[in-house]
Amino acid sequence: MERTIISFDYAIKTVLRDKANFDILSGFLTEMLKRPVVVQEILESEGNTQDRDGKVNRLDLKAKIDDGEIAVFEVQYFDQIDFMGKILFNASKAVVEQVSTGQLYDVKKVYSVNISHYGFDAKKEYVFVANLSGFKGTHFDETIPFSQNLDPLSSVSKEIHPEYFLILPKKFNEKKQESWSAFDEWVYVLKTSLVKSDFTAAGIQAAGEKLDVLKMTPQQRAEYEANQQTIMTQKSQMYTAELKGRKEGETKGRKEGRAKGRKEGRKEGEAIGLEKGEAIGLEKGEAIGLEKGIIQMAVNAYKEGVPIDKISSFTGLTVEKIKKIVEKSSNTKTIKTQ
Repeated sequence: MERTIISFDYAIKTVLRDKANFDILSGFLTEMLKRPVVVQEILESEGNTQDRDGKVNRLDLKAKIDDGEIAVFEVQYFDQIDFMGKILFNASKAVVEQVSTGQLYDVKKVYSVNISHYGFDAKKEYVFVANLSGFKGTHFDETIPFSQNLDPLSSVSKEIHPEYFLILPKKFNEKKQESWSAFDEWVYVLKTSLVKSDFTAAGIQAAGEKLDVLKMTPQQRAEYEANQQTIMTQKSQMYTAELKGRKEGETKGRKEGRAKGRKEGRKEGEAIGLEKGEAIGLEKGEAIGLEKGIIQMAVNAYKEGVPIDKISSFTGLTVEKIKKIVEKSSNTKTIKTQ
């Protein structure tokens, strides 16, 4: 049995901000971080700013968890060229907003949770993690942890550098449930908006119960469907723009290819023509030279008194042609034929 729930991106922007639903978010983070996590409150970012169109640029969700640590959520449906910059900006803002002017840099660890519904050219992996745990020596094998301790009475230092999670639900293979981890159940929910009755991951059955589409009021259902329709329209617009861009690119490529082909073809034709012309010219030149040599040899032989019929036999020239050659050469009318 499966329950159909509202999409997670819609949930974190709406119902998961309700304290009554913190158990869902706590369960998700518990399985992702592999330790018990309790969401204490939802925070508004001081860094929210207005863009040119008057829209607020804000995180999808910013939550305070155990010991003051922070989890920031961002869901991305469409390819965005500066998404990595956005991830860094959101995490950095969450760090900066912890520190008041004139106070110690009492920074708590930030977990940047980024759910992307496009693949970043990943081949098989669907959950990526990035962090900086410490500084490594360049000359000696030494490491300084990226952690600090502001409590003189405690000997425990805590990591403070942000940790980044990139989750790609579309890359998840839902056909091998027998090998799933508890967090894989959550990734399945991210991909399908379905909760199976046999799922055991922390918070996941609460999600199936509280986010059930069938339990929404008519107004909530209408708002949710309007949101989904907007996403579908944006997807269609993006796909249409991609197709148009591809078609324009192909048309331009064909035109440029033809022009380049003609230009290169002309050059190649000229080169081939020149090469063939040289070969033909050389062949004709050799033939002309050979013919002149034979004629000269016939004239010389005649002057030496060799009969024309003998000259014809070794030059291959006819008697009539030899007579003409000799007459032209010596302007004489007396020709010896034998």
